[in-house]
Amino acid sequence: MEPDEDQLDRIFMALSDRTRRRILKRLRNGPCTAGELAAGVSLRQPTVSKHLKVLEAAGLISRQRDGTRIYGILAVDPLVKAAVYVSQFEEQMDARLDRLAAIVERPNEEGEPT
Repeated sequence: MEPDEDQLDRIFMALSDRTRRRILKRLRNGPCTAGELAAGVSLRQPTVSKHLKVLEAAGLISRQRDGTRIYGILAVDPLVKAAVYVSQFEEQMDARLDRLAAIVERPNEEGEPT
């Protein structure tokens, strides 16, 4: 199923921030509370909570309550959707890189190697 444009906008907007990318990277190791994440990125817990809301709105994380603690959990599906979208351009990029490599490997006009 192809993601809609609004969903892609939310995913890429969320991924555009380095702090949110670091949070996602940390969540690869397992669920964390906002406090645990704050310690890992040297931010205050309320700031991390705001980033978590953006990630949750993009579908990149879900939250799960365990008593009084709320854990952020990485959601892989939106990352796959973003990767699939970007991979559509891979063939075009490969073709351009192949043309560039051919130019670089071609001897110059005087017959001297470059």
